[in-house]
Amino acid sequence: MSDGGATTPDQGKPWKAWLPQVYRVLNLFDNQVGSLRKRQVIGSYQMHLRTGAYWGMHTDICDYHLSTALYCPHKKTLVLANTPTRLKRMDSVLQDRIINWGYAVCDAAIRTHVDPTAPAPADFPYPGGVG
Repeated sequence: MSDGGATTPDQGKPWKAWLPQVYRVLNLFDNQVGSLRKRQVIGSYQMHLRTGAYWGMHTDICDYHLSTALYCPHKKTLVLANTPTRLKRMDSVLQDRIINWGYAVCDAAIRTHVDPTAPAPADFPYPGGVG
């Protein structure tokens, strides 16, 4: 299971207008449903009811303890994970780095939890790694 979604940050000072409050409540509902789904999937892996792996944009690749994982410093991947979701065009270098990060974390999760015999990738799909 891949999770590329953003987290919902705390809001220190709530809006006074009702429409932004409704929007935030709807986002919180969505976030809670996603969190529940994630816990259920990971729990089913841990109880051996399903076979699979979970990875997300905020994952620290070192948590997989895979010596052959692609080099992805957590500080750099957090910058990528915190890239705002948007519909406008993204800088091509940033896009390549996000794709590289997704490729690397997917590889580490799959080779750790699903198929430890799978060969390690030689390199990232795009030059420059994760930054």
